[in-house]
Amino acid sequence: MKRIGALLLVCMALMLAATVAACGNKPNTSGGGGETTLEPIKIGAIFSASGPASTLGKPEMDTIKMLVDQWNQNGGIDGRKIELYAYDDKSDQNEAVLNMKKVLEQDKVSIVIGGTTSGNSLAMIPLAEKGKVPFFAVAASKDINIPVKKYVFKMAQGDDIVAPRVVDYLKKNNLTNIAFLSVDNSFGSSGKQEFDKAAREAGIRTVIADVFEATVNDAKPMLTRVKKENPQAIVVWGTTQESAVVTKNIRELGIQVPIIESHGIANTQFIDLAGDAANGVIFPAGRLLISDQLPDSDPQKKVLEDYKKQFKDKFGYEASTFGGHVWDAFHIIVEAVKKAGTDPEKLRDAIETNTKQFVGISGTFTLSADDHNGLKADALSMIQIQDKKWKKID
Repeated sequence: MKRIGALLLVCMALMLAATVAACGNKPNTSGGGGETTLEPIKIGAIFSASGPASTLGKPEMDTIKMLVDQWNQNGGIDGRKIELYAYDDKSDQNEAVLNMKKVLEQDKVSIVIGGTTSGNSLAMIPLAEKGKVPFFAVAASKDINIPVKKYVFKMAQGDDIVAPRVVDYLKKNNLTNIAFLSVDNSFGSSGKQEFDKAAREAGIRTVIADVFEATVNDAKPMLTRVKKENPQAIVVWGTTQESAVVTKNIRELGIQVPIIESHGIANTQFIDLAGDAANGVIFPAGRLLISDQLPDSDPQKKVLEDYKKQFKDKFGYEASTFGGHVWDAFHIIVEAVKKAGTDPEKLRDAIETNTKQFVGISGTFTLSADDHNGLKADALSMIQIQDKKWKKID
């Protein structure tokens, strides 16, 4: 009996050891060397896939779905499938906030990409900071990333580097008396603030400034006032839909001065909406639109061309710089997950410290504790619309 009891004790000890070993190999999301977890990687995505900002948000939503499908078909990230929790905020700030709460509190994601418009991004930021979950904003306002917020990163070229490029163009072409027209929201106000600062330093004078709604369908009353001031050029600071209306109205009133716009018009929908009035418009933007005009030695060229082809083949319409911001965020996330797993805090640290000279769609990113955008002025080219096509002019 004593021998049987001893054998039972040995068996129980072996079973306990096996249980402990099994628990030690249980999938987890802590990251680090030797991670064997197969738990999914949860990513939240909130874009304006419908509503007034859909010309920006739809290619963003399509891009994230395309990328997740591609990676999952190839086994995910280090063998871990990606679970995408994607929501359409309908171009509404309140919807964006509600969706942000949902991905953080209900879906329990490790990271979020979103904020199609500057207003939506800014409204989502407090939730990301409170929840201590990294947030990649894809809108442009410098207020998103300046001052630096611990958990917030920005993929779009900011108006703090875009406005000086516009001012440089004006100065080089002796266009010193201008009209500045901006959309009446966070994107427009931030752009005007940065433009005014750069313009003062360059000796550019704003003879008239005015605002228009994001839902504008007739800007002629405002433009009649502009015409009376006889500016040498008109700067229009908005995004695709509203800027197209203003641009058409400028030409319909017979105003023939140069039109310089923001990077918010950098997609083919602007040309479609503005029609012939788009011809001659000049604006700064990333190089996706003019990738075929880049030399083969340009490190961005292959990245840009591959993304354009994959997107067009899958969705049947042209890729845009706005979808490109999502491409950049997603691939930076991939590298961070490989390094640190999916614990939000470790993921945040990896994004900040390990993103160096990352060649993306929007430019070459180098992030740091002091810079959560990581792009410089060389991420932009000056582009002119000629015969409804993009032409690199600088």
